[in-house]
Amino acid sequence: MSTPIQYALLSVSDKTGIENFASQLIAQGFSLLSTGGTAKLLRKANIEVRDVSDYTGFPEMMDGRVKTLNPKVHGGILARRNNEGDLASMVEHGIERIDMVCVNLYPFREAVAKEGCTITDAIENIDIGGPCMVRAAAKNHEFVTIVVDPSDYNMVIDSMKDGSLDVNKRRGLAVKAYAHTAAYDGAIANHFSALNTDGSKRQFPDIFTRQFIKTADELRYGENPHQAGAFYADVEDPVTSLADCEVLQGKALSYNNIADADAAFACVRDFSENAAVIVKHANPCGVATGGKQAEAYERARAADSTSAFGGIAAFNQPLDDETASLIAQTFMEVVIAPGFSDEALQTLSTKKNLRVLLAPSVAPVQGGLEFKRVSGGLLVQERDDHILTRDMCKVVSKRQPTEEEWADMMFAWSVAKHVKSNAIVFAKNGVTLGVGAGQMNRVNSTRIAVQHGGEAIKGSAVASDAFFPFRDGVDALAEAGATAVIQPGGSIRDEEVIKAADEHGLTMIYTGIRHFRH
Repeated sequence: MSTPIQYALLSVSDKTGIENFASQLIAQGFSLLSTGGTAKLLRKANIEVRDVSDYTGFPEMMDGRVKTLNPKVHGGILARRNNEGDLASMVEHGIERIDMVCVNLYPFREAVAKEGCTITDAIENIDIGGPCMVRAAAKNHEFVTIVVDPSDYNMVIDSMKDGSLDVNKRRGLAVKAYAHTAAYDGAIANHFSALNTDGSKRQFPDIFTRQFIKTADELRYGENPHQAGAFYADVEDPVTSLADCEVLQGKALSYNNIADADAAFACVRDFSENAAVIVKHANPCGVATGGKQAEAYERARAADSTSAFGGIAAFNQPLDDETASLIAQTFMEVVIAPGFSDEALQTLSTKKNLRVLLAPSVAPVQGGLEFKRVSGGLLVQERDDHILTRDMCKVVSKRQPTEEEWADMMFAWSVAKHVKSNAIVFAKNGVTLGVGAGQMNRVNSTRIAVQHGGEAIKGSAVASDAFFPFRDGVDALAEAGATAVIQPGGSIRDEEVIKAADEHGLTMIYTGIRHFRH
Protein backbone atom coordinates (compact mmCIF):
# COMPACT_ATOMS: atom_id res chain seq x y z
CA MET A 1 0.00 0.00 0.00
CA SER A 2 1.50 3.34 -1.07
CA THR A 3 2.18 6.08 1.45
CA PRO A 4 -0.42 8.86 1.12
CA ILE A 5 0.78 12.19 -0.16
CA GLN A 6 1.05 14.87 2.51
CA TYR A 7 -0.21 18.03 0.85
CA ALA A 8 0.09 21.65 1.89
CA LEU A 9 -2.30 23.95 0.09
CA LEU A 10 -0.92 27.46 -0.49
CA SER A 11 -3.11 30.26 -1.85
CA VAL A 12 -2.24 33.73 -0.57
CA SER A 13 -2.95 37.34 -1.45
CA ASP A 14 -0.14 38.56 0.83
CA LYS A 15 2.82 36.80 -0.73
CA THR A 16 5.38 37.99 1.81
CA GLY A 17 7.89 35.17 2.41
CA ILE A 18 5.81 32.54 0.61
CA GLU A 19 8.63 31.24 -1.60
CA ASN A 20 10.89 30.48 1.37
CA PHE A 21 8.00 28.99 3.33
CA ALA A 22 7.11 26.74 0.40
CA SER A 23 10.71 25.54 0.05
CA GLN A 24 10.88 24.76 3.76
CA LEU A 25 7.62 22.78 3.56
CA ILE A 26 9.02 20.66 0.75
CA ALA A 27 12.10 20.02 2.89
CA GLN A 28 9.73 18.78 5.61
CA GLY A 29 8.19 16.25 3.23
CA PHE A 30 5.17 18.17 1.93
CA SER A 31 3.93 18.28 -1.63
CA LEU A 32 2.40 21.57 -2.64
CA LEU A 33 -1.02 22.40 -4.04
CA SER A 34 -1.71 25.93 -5.18
CA THR A 35 -3.87 28.21 -7.28
CA GLY A 36 -3.57 31.17 -9.65
CA GLY A 37 -1.01 33.81 -8.80
CA THR A 38 0.52 31.86 -5.93
CA ALA A 39 1.23 28.84 -8.14
CA LYS A 40 2.68 31.11 -10.82
CA LEU A 41 4.98 32.81 -8.30
CA LEU A 42 6.21 29.49 -6.90
CA ARG A 43 6.96 28.09 -10.35
CA LYS A 44 8.87 31.25 -11.21
CA ALA A 45 10.98 30.50 -8.13
CA ASN A 46 11.55 26.93 -9.45
CA ILE A 47 9.44 25.42 -6.68
CA GLU A 48 7.50 22.31 -7.66
CA VAL A 49 3.77 22.81 -7.19
CA ARG A 50 0.61 21.08 -8.39
CA ASP A 51 -2.38 23.11 -9.52
CA VAL A 52 -5.55 22.54 -7.50
CA SER A 53 -7.45 22.19 -10.79
CA ASP A 54 -5.16 19.31 -11.79
CA TYR A 55 -5.76 17.64 -8.42
CA THR A 56 -9.56 18.06 -8.44
CA GLY A 57 -10.03 17.37 -12.14
CA PHE A 58 -12.04 20.60 -12.49
CA PRO A 59 -10.66 23.75 -14.10
CA GLU A 60 -10.91 27.14 -12.49
CA MET A 61 -14.12 28.65 -13.80
CA MET A 62 -16.33 31.72 -13.72
CA ASP A 63 -13.37 34.11 -13.82
CA GLY A 64 -11.74 32.35 -10.89
CA ARG A 65 -14.81 32.47 -8.66
CA VAL A 66 -14.80 28.68 -8.44
CA LYS A 67 -11.50 26.89 -8.01
CA THR A 68 -11.17 25.39 -4.50
CA LEU A 69 -14.87 24.76 -3.77
CA ASN A 70 -14.56 21.04 -4.35
CA PRO A 71 -15.03 17.86 -2.23
CA LYS A 72 -11.48 16.76 -3.01
CA VAL A 73 -10.19 19.96 -1.41
CA HIS A 74 -12.55 20.19 1.53
CA GLY A 75 -12.65 16.45 2.10
CA GLY A 76 -8.85 16.47 2.27
CA ILE A 77 -8.97 19.25 4.84
CA LEU A 78 -11.97 18.17 6.93
CA ALA A 79 -11.43 14.40 7.12
CA ARG A 80 -10.81 13.25 10.68
CA ARG A 81 -7.67 11.13 10.56
CA ASN A 82 -8.94 8.91 13.39
CA ASN A 83 -12.42 8.33 11.94
CA GLU A 84 -12.79 5.13 9.93
CA GLY A 85 -15.79 6.44 8.00
CA ASP A 86 -13.95 9.60 6.94
CA LEU A 87 -10.90 7.59 5.86
CA ALA A 88 -13.07 5.17 3.87
CA SER A 89 -14.72 8.10 2.07
CA MET A 90 -11.31 9.47 1.16
CA VAL A 91 -10.29 6.15 -0.39
CA GLU A 92 -13.61 5.76 -2.21
CA HIS A 93 -13.47 9.20 -3.79
CA GLY A 94 -9.73 9.49 -4.39
CA ILE A 95 -9.24 12.25 -1.83
CA GLU A 96 -5.72 12.97 -0.57
CA ARG A 97 -4.84 14.40 2.84
CA ILE A 98 -4.31 18.14 2.99
CA ASP A 99 -2.45 18.53 6.26
CA MET A 100 -1.64 22.21 6.01
CA VAL A 101 -3.56 25.18 4.62
CA CYS A 102 -1.73 28.47 4.11
CA VAL A 103 -4.31 31.02 2.98
CA ASN A 104 -4.89 34.72 3.42
CA LEU A 105 -7.73 36.53 1.77
CA TYR A 106 -8.39 38.94 -1.07
CA PRO A 107 -7.41 42.49 0.00
CA PHE A 108 -10.99 43.71 0.44
CA ARG A 109 -10.17 46.68 2.70
CA GLU A 110 -7.48 47.91 0.36
CA ALA A 111 -9.76 47.56 -2.66
CA VAL A 112 -12.70 49.51 -1.20
CA ALA A 113 -10.35 52.19 0.15
CA LYS A 114 -9.33 53.11 -3.39
CA GLU A 115 -10.94 56.17 -4.87
CA GLY A 116 -13.61 55.29 -7.41
CA CYS A 117 -14.21 51.77 -6.10
CA THR A 118 -17.62 50.69 -7.40
CA ILE A 119 -20.06 48.21 -5.90
CA THR A 120 -18.99 45.74 -8.60
CA ASP A 121 -15.31 46.24 -7.69
CA ALA A 122 -16.11 45.63 -4.02
CA ILE A 123 -18.10 42.48 -4.78
CA GLU A 124 -15.34 41.02 -6.93
CA ASN A 125 -12.90 41.48 -4.03
CA ILE A 126 -14.99 39.35 -1.67
CA ASP A 127 -13.14 36.09 -1.17
CA ILE A 128 -15.30 32.96 -1.06
CA GLY A 129 -13.04 29.95 -1.40
CA GLY A 130 -10.39 31.36 0.91
CA PRO A 131 -12.60 31.76 4.00
CA CYS A 132 -14.11 28.32 3.36
CA MET A 133 -10.68 26.68 3.41
CA VAL A 134 -9.52 28.70 6.40
CA ARG A 135 -12.57 27.81 8.45
CA ALA A 136 -12.41 24.15 7.40
CA ALA A 137 -8.76 23.85 8.41
CA ALA A 138 -9.37 25.71 11.66
CA LYS A 139 -12.29 23.43 12.49
CA ASN A 140 -10.11 20.38 11.91
CA HIS A 141 -7.05 21.81 13.67
CA GLU A 142 -6.65 18.58 15.63
CA PHE A 143 -5.12 17.20 12.44
CA VAL A 144 -4.58 20.16 10.10
CA THR A 145 -2.36 23.22 10.46
CA ILE A 146 -3.88 26.53 9.33
CA VAL A 147 -1.58 29.51 8.67
CA VAL A 148 -3.02 32.92 7.76
CA ASP A 149 -0.22 35.24 8.88
CA PRO A 150 3.23 35.35 7.20
CA SER A 151 4.75 36.25 10.57
CA ASP A 152 3.95 32.69 11.70
CA TYR A 153 5.90 30.96 8.93
CA ASN A 154 9.16 30.67 10.88
CA MET A 155 7.42 29.43 14.02
CA VAL A 156 5.59 26.73 12.03
CA ILE A 157 8.75 25.51 10.31
CA ASP A 158 10.81 25.54 13.51
CA SER A 159 8.06 23.67 15.36
CA MET A 160 7.90 21.01 12.66
CA LYS A 161 11.66 20.58 12.82
CA ASP A 162 11.73 20.00 16.57
CA GLY A 163 8.44 18.07 16.68
CA SER A 164 6.58 20.65 18.76
CA LEU A 165 3.82 21.57 16.28
CA ASP A 166 1.25 19.92 18.51
CA VAL A 167 -2.50 20.34 18.83
CA ASN A 168 -2.10 23.28 21.21
CA LYS A 169 -0.05 25.26 18.72
CA ARG A 170 -2.45 24.29 15.94
CA ARG A 171 -5.35 25.48 18.13
CA GLY A 172 -3.60 28.84 18.60
CA LEU A 173 -3.21 29.13 14.83
CA ALA A 174 -6.88 28.18 14.41
CA VAL A 175 -7.99 30.94 16.78
CA LYS A 176 -5.93 33.39 14.76
CA ALA A 177 -7.56 32.08 11.60
CA TYR A 178 -11.07 32.59 12.96
CA ALA A 179 -10.11 36.14 13.97
CA HIS A 180 -8.83 36.67 10.42
CA THR A 181 -12.09 35.60 8.79
CA ALA A 182 -14.18 37.43 11.41
CA ALA A 183 -12.36 40.70 10.73
CA TYR A 184 -12.71 40.10 7.00
CA ASP A 185 -16.46 39.53 7.19
CA GLY A 186 -16.76 42.51 9.53
CA ALA A 187 -15.06 44.75 6.99
CA ILE A 188 -17.47 43.57 4.29
CA ALA A 189 -20.51 44.20 6.52
CA ASN A 190 -19.18 47.63 7.48
CA HIS A 191 -18.63 48.62 3.86
CA PHE A 192 -21.92 47.47 2.38
CA SER A 193 -24.04 48.71 5.29
CA ALA A 194 -22.58 52.19 4.71
CA LEU A 195 -23.59 52.35 1.05
CA ASN A 196 -26.45 54.50 -0.18
CA THR A 197 -28.66 53.32 -3.02
CA ASP A 198 -26.64 55.42 -5.51
CA GLY A 199 -23.39 53.74 -4.42
CA SER A 200 -22.10 56.69 -2.40
CA LYS A 201 -20.79 55.91 1.06
CA ARG A 202 -21.84 57.21 4.46
CA GLN A 203 -19.21 57.83 7.10
CA PHE A 204 -20.83 55.57 9.68
CA PRO A 205 -22.22 52.17 8.64
CA ASP A 206 -25.51 50.74 9.88
CA ILE A 207 -23.56 47.74 11.18
CA PHE A 208 -20.31 48.54 12.94
CA THR A 209 -17.78 45.78 13.51
CA ARG A 210 -14.31 46.28 14.99
CA GLN A 211 -11.73 43.81 16.20
CA PHE A 212 -9.65 44.23 19.34
CA ILE A 213 -6.77 41.96 20.38
CA LYS A 214 -5.72 41.46 23.98
CA THR A 215 -2.23 42.87 24.42
CA ALA A 216 -1.07 40.77 27.37
CA ASP A 217 -2.29 38.85 30.36
CA GLU A 218 -5.28 40.20 32.25
CA LEU A 219 -4.57 43.28 34.33
CA ARG A 220 -4.19 42.82 38.09
CA TYR A 221 -7.60 44.47 38.33
CA GLY A 222 -9.69 47.16 36.66
CA GLU A 223 -10.37 50.69 37.83
CA ASN A 224 -10.85 49.32 41.35
CA PRO A 225 -9.57 46.11 42.98
CA HIS A 226 -13.02 44.46 42.93
CA GLN A 227 -13.20 44.81 39.11
CA ALA A 228 -11.41 42.51 36.66
CA GLY A 229 -9.79 44.18 33.66
CA ALA A 230 -7.83 43.67 30.42
CA PHE A 231 -6.26 45.84 27.72
CA TYR A 232 -7.16 45.27 24.06
CA ALA A 233 -5.48 46.89 21.06
CA ASP A 234 -7.55 48.25 18.18
CA VAL A 235 -5.92 46.53 15.21
CA GLU A 236 -7.61 48.84 12.71
CA ASP A 237 -6.62 52.16 14.31
CA PRO A 238 -4.21 53.96 11.94
CA VAL A 239 -2.72 56.01 14.78
CA THR A 240 0.29 54.94 16.84
CA SER A 241 -1.11 54.37 20.30
CA LEU A 242 -0.18 53.31 23.78
CA ALA A 243 -0.71 49.70 22.65
CA ASP A 244 2.28 50.15 20.31
CA CYS A 245 4.63 51.29 23.09
CA GLU A 246 7.30 48.93 24.40
CA VAL A 247 7.64 48.48 28.15
CA LEU A 248 11.37 48.75 28.88
CA GLN A 249 11.16 48.60 32.66
CA GLY A 250 8.80 48.10 35.54
CA LYS A 251 5.91 45.93 36.54
CA ALA A 252 2.84 45.48 34.39
CA LEU A 253 0.74 48.56 33.68
CA SER A 254 -2.49 48.83 35.63
CA TYR A 255 -5.88 49.82 34.22
CA ASN A 256 -5.50 53.35 35.60
CA ASN A 257 -1.87 53.58 34.46
CA ILE A 258 -3.00 52.86 30.92
CA ALA A 259 -5.83 55.41 31.00
CA ASP A 260 -3.57 58.14 32.39
CA ALA A 261 -0.63 57.27 30.13
CA ASP A 262 -2.93 57.47 27.12
CA ALA A 263 -4.00 60.99 28.15
CA ALA A 264 -0.38 62.11 28.65
CA PHE A 265 0.75 60.58 25.36
CA ALA A 266 -2.10 62.27 23.45
CA CYS A 267 -1.32 65.69 24.94
CA VAL A 268 2.45 65.71 24.42
CA ARG A 269 2.03 64.79 20.74
CA ASP A 270 0.23 68.07 20.03
CA PHE A 271 3.43 70.07 20.61
CA SER A 272 6.12 70.48 17.96
CA GLU A 273 8.62 72.12 20.34
CA ASN A 274 10.25 70.30 23.25
CA ALA A 275 7.44 69.48 25.73
CA ALA A 276 6.89 67.75 29.07
CA VAL A 277 3.40 66.69 30.19
CA ILE A 278 2.43 65.35 33.61
CA VAL A 279 -0.99 63.75 33.95
CA LYS A 280 -2.92 62.69 37.02
CA HIS A 281 -6.33 61.06 36.87
CA ALA A 282 -6.61 61.60 33.09
CA ASN A 283 -6.02 65.39 33.27
CA PRO A 284 -2.82 67.34 32.63
CA CYS A 285 -1.75 68.85 35.95
CA GLY A 286 1.46 70.35 34.58
CA VAL A 287 2.60 71.08 31.01
CA ALA A 288 5.64 73.02 29.85
CA THR A 289 7.46 73.62 26.57
CA GLY A 290 10.71 75.12 25.35
CA GLY A 291 14.26 75.26 26.64
CA LYS A 292 16.12 72.20 27.82
CA GLN A 293 14.12 69.05 28.49
CA ALA A 294 15.08 69.01 32.16
CA GLU A 295 13.93 72.61 32.52
CA ALA A 296 10.59 71.83 30.83
CA TYR A 297 10.05 68.87 33.16
CA GLU A 298 10.93 70.90 36.26
CA ARG A 299 8.50 73.65 35.26
CA ALA A 300 5.73 71.12 34.47
CA ARG A 301 6.19 69.40 37.84
CA ALA A 302 6.35 72.68 39.74
CA ALA A 303 3.06 73.80 38.15
CA ASP A 304 1.25 71.45 40.55
CA SER A 305 3.78 69.41 42.49
CA THR A 306 1.12 67.96 44.78
CA SER A 307 -0.85 66.45 41.90
CA ALA A 308 2.32 65.47 40.01
CA PHE A 309 3.30 63.03 42.79
CA GLY A 310 2.57 59.53 41.48
CA GLY A 311 1.68 60.88 38.04
CA ILE A 312 2.50 60.01 34.44
CA ALA A 313 5.24 61.97 32.63
CA ALA A 314 5.32 62.12 28.82
CA PHE A 315 7.93 63.69 26.55
CA ASN A 316 8.10 64.29 22.80
CA GLN A 317 11.92 64.13 22.68
CA PRO A 318 14.24 61.27 23.70
CA LEU A 319 14.82 61.37 27.44
CA ASP A 320 18.27 62.50 28.58
CA ASP A 321 20.04 61.66 31.81
CA GLU A 322 19.57 65.10 33.37
CA THR A 323 15.80 64.78 33.06
CA ALA A 324 15.89 61.16 34.23
CA SER A 325 17.78 62.25 37.35
CA LEU A 326 15.04 64.77 38.15
CA ILE A 327 12.33 62.15 37.62
CA ALA A 328 14.15 59.79 39.96
CA GLN A 329 13.99 62.36 42.76
CA THR A 330 10.27 61.83 43.31
CA PHE A 331 7.61 59.17 42.83
CA MET A 332 6.28 58.81 39.28
CA GLU A 333 4.23 55.87 38.00
CA VAL A 334 5.08 55.95 34.28
CA VAL A 335 7.47 57.73 31.91
CA ILE A 336 6.81 57.78 28.15
CA ALA A 337 9.27 59.07 25.54
CA PRO A 338 10.28 58.34 21.93
CA GLY A 339 13.73 57.28 23.10
CA PHE A 340 16.03 57.02 26.11
CA SER A 341 19.75 57.56 26.42
CA ASP A 342 21.69 54.68 27.96
CA GLU A 343 22.47 56.89 30.94
CA ALA A 344 18.79 57.80 31.36
CA LEU A 345 17.77 54.14 31.40
CA GLN A 346 20.47 53.39 33.95
CA THR A 347 19.22 56.21 36.18
CA LEU A 348 15.58 55.21 35.87
CA SER A 349 16.44 51.59 36.66
CA THR A 350 17.03 52.64 40.27
CA LYS A 351 13.27 53.25 40.59
CA LYS A 352 12.00 49.68 40.63
CA ASN A 353 8.30 50.54 40.53
CA LEU A 354 8.63 53.02 37.66
CA ARG A 355 7.26 51.86 34.32
CA VAL A 356 9.31 53.07 31.34
CA LEU A 357 7.54 53.10 27.96
CA LEU A 358 9.25 53.56 24.59
CA ALA A 359 6.93 55.23 22.09
CA PRO A 360 7.57 54.33 18.42
CA SER A 361 6.24 57.72 17.28
CA VAL A 362 5.14 61.03 18.77
CA ALA A 363 3.73 62.41 15.53
CA PRO A 364 0.48 64.37 15.99
CA VAL A 365 -2.67 62.25 15.98
CA GLN A 366 -4.44 62.36 12.63
CA GLY A 367 -7.61 60.50 11.64
CA GLY A 368 -9.22 57.49 13.16
CA LEU A 369 -12.24 57.00 15.39
CA GLU A 370 -12.92 57.29 19.11
CA PHE A 371 -15.31 55.09 21.08
CA LYS A 372 -17.21 55.50 24.31
CA ARG A 373 -19.13 52.60 25.80
CA VAL A 374 -22.48 53.50 27.27
CA SER A 375 -25.16 51.24 28.72
CA GLY A 376 -26.75 49.37 25.86
CA GLY A 377 -24.57 50.80 23.11
CA LEU A 378 -21.47 52.41 21.72
CA LEU A 379 -20.81 56.05 20.87
CA VAL A 380 -18.53 56.48 17.85
CA GLN A 381 -17.03 59.72 16.60
CA GLU A 382 -14.13 61.09 14.60
CA ARG A 383 -11.02 61.59 16.69
CA ASP A 384 -10.48 65.21 17.76
CA ASP A 385 -7.28 65.87 15.80
CA HIS A 386 -7.85 69.59 15.25
CA ILE A 387 -4.75 71.77 15.63
CA LEU A 388 -5.39 75.49 15.92
CA THR A 389 -3.28 78.09 14.11
CA ARG A 390 -3.33 81.86 14.52
CA ASP A 391 -4.92 82.50 11.14
CA MET A 392 -8.00 80.52 12.27
CA CYS A 393 -8.58 82.87 15.20
CA LYS A 394 -10.54 86.12 15.44
CA VAL A 395 -9.78 88.92 17.88
CA VAL A 396 -13.15 90.13 19.25
CA SER A 397 -12.00 92.52 21.99
CA LYS A 398 -11.02 96.15 21.56
CA ARG A 399 -7.47 95.44 22.67
CA GLN A 400 -5.23 93.45 20.35
CA PRO A 401 -3.03 90.71 21.86
CA THR A 402 0.69 91.22 22.26
CA GLU A 403 3.00 88.61 20.74
CA GLU A 404 3.56 87.16 24.21
CA GLU A 405 -0.18 86.90 24.80
CA TRP A 406 -0.66 85.21 21.45
CA ALA A 407 1.94 82.58 22.39
CA ASP A 408 0.44 82.08 25.86
CA MET A 409 -3.09 81.68 24.49
CA MET A 410 -2.07 79.19 21.79
CA PHE A 411 -0.17 77.15 24.36
CA ALA A 412 -3.07 77.20 26.86
CA TRP A 413 -5.48 76.19 24.09
CA SER A 414 -3.34 73.16 23.19
CA VAL A 415 -3.47 72.01 26.79
CA ALA A 416 -7.20 72.74 27.29
CA LYS A 417 -7.99 70.36 24.42
CA HIS A 418 -6.81 67.52 26.69
CA VAL A 419 -8.51 68.62 29.92
CA LYS A 420 -11.88 67.21 30.95
CA SER A 421 -14.80 69.62 30.52
CA ASN A 422 -15.50 72.13 31.79
CA ALA A 423 -11.85 73.01 31.14
CA ILE A 424 -10.06 76.20 32.15
CA VAL A 425 -6.28 76.55 31.74
CA PHE A 426 -4.12 79.48 32.87
CA ALA A 427 -0.67 79.65 31.27
CA LYS A 428 2.29 81.97 30.78
CA ASN A 429 5.70 81.63 29.11
CA GLY A 430 5.03 78.07 27.96
CA VAL A 431 3.92 76.56 31.27
CA THR A 432 0.56 75.87 32.88
CA LEU A 433 -0.14 77.81 36.06
CA GLY A 434 -3.58 76.55 36.99
CA VAL A 435 -5.89 73.90 35.55
CA GLY A 436 -9.58 73.57 36.34
CA ALA A 437 -11.11 70.33 35.09
CA GLY A 438 -14.29 68.32 35.12
CA GLN A 439 -16.54 70.79 36.91
CA MET A 440 -20.25 71.13 36.34
CA ASN A 441 -19.91 74.84 35.56
CA ARG A 442 -17.16 76.99 34.10
CA VAL A 443 -16.98 79.41 37.02
CA ASN A 444 -16.03 76.62 39.42
CA SER A 445 -13.38 75.39 36.99
CA THR A 446 -12.00 78.94 36.92
CA ARG A 447 -11.95 79.15 40.71
CA ILE A 448 -10.12 75.82 41.03
CA ALA A 449 -7.54 76.89 38.44
CA VAL A 450 -7.04 80.21 40.27
CA GLN A 451 -6.60 78.39 43.58
CA HIS A 452 -3.86 76.25 42.04
CA GLY A 453 -2.12 79.15 40.35
CA GLY A 454 -2.22 81.76 43.11
CA GLU A 455 -0.24 84.95 42.53
CA ALA A 456 1.59 83.43 39.53
CA ILE A 457 -1.59 83.79 37.50
CA LYS A 458 -1.24 87.56 37.23
CA GLY A 459 -0.44 88.50 33.63
CA SER A 460 -1.32 85.05 32.29
CA ALA A 461 -3.54 83.87 29.43
CA VAL A 462 -6.61 81.66 29.84
CA ALA A 463 -8.06 79.01 27.54
CA SER A 464 -11.64 77.77 27.88
CA ASP A 465 -12.61 74.62 25.98
CA ALA A 466 -16.12 75.99 25.30
CA PHE A 467 -17.80 79.38 25.29
CA PHE A 468 -18.56 81.39 28.41
CA PRO A 469 -22.36 81.29 28.78
CA PHE A 470 -22.30 84.33 31.11
CA ARG A 471 -19.88 87.11 31.90
CA ASP A 472 -19.24 85.77 35.43
CA GLY A 473 -16.49 83.47 34.19
CA VAL A 474 -14.68 86.38 32.54
CA ASP A 475 -15.11 88.51 35.64
CA ALA A 476 -13.54 85.74 37.75
CA LEU A 477 -10.46 85.26 35.59
CA ALA A 478 -9.95 89.01 35.25
CA GLU A 479 -10.14 89.37 39.03
CA ALA A 480 -7.44 86.68 39.28
CA GLY A 481 -5.12 88.78 37.12
CA ALA A 482 -5.35 87.17 33.66
CA THR A 483 -4.90 89.54 30.69
CA ALA A 484 -5.88 87.37 27.70
CA VAL A 485 -8.62 84.86 26.94
CA ILE A 486 -9.01 82.33 24.13
CA GLN A 487 -12.37 80.60 23.74
CA PRO A 488 -14.63 79.21 20.99
CA GLY A 489 -17.36 81.86 21.13
CA GLY A 490 -20.91 81.10 20.04
CA SER A 491 -22.92 81.91 23.15
CA ILE A 492 -26.18 83.84 22.83
CA ARG A 493 -24.56 86.22 25.34
CA ASP A 494 -21.34 86.72 23.35
CA GLU A 495 -21.85 90.50 23.27
CA GLU A 496 -22.17 90.54 27.06
CA VAL A 497 -19.02 88.41 27.44
CA ILE A 498 -17.01 90.58 25.03
CA LYS A 499 -18.19 93.70 26.85
CA ALA A 500 -16.93 92.21 30.11
CA ALA A 501 -13.52 91.57 28.54
CA ASP A 502 -13.33 95.14 27.29
CA GLU A 503 -14.35 96.51 30.69
CA HIS A 504 -11.46 94.61 32.29
CA GLY A 505 -9.00 95.55 29.55
CA LEU A 506 -8.63 91.92 28.47
CA THR A 507 -7.81 90.81 24.97
CA MET A 508 -10.13 88.02 23.77
CA ILE A 509 -9.83 85.60 20.85
CA TYR A 510 -12.50 83.39 19.34
CA THR A 511 -11.46 80.10 17.79
CA GLY A 512 -14.81 79.05 16.33
CA ILE A 513 -14.16 75.51 17.53
CA ARG A 514 -14.60 73.85 20.92
CA HIS A 515 -12.89 70.90 22.59
CA PHE A 516 -15.38 69.27 24.95
CA ARG A 517 -13.81 66.19 26.53
CA HIS A 518 -16.09 64.12 28.73
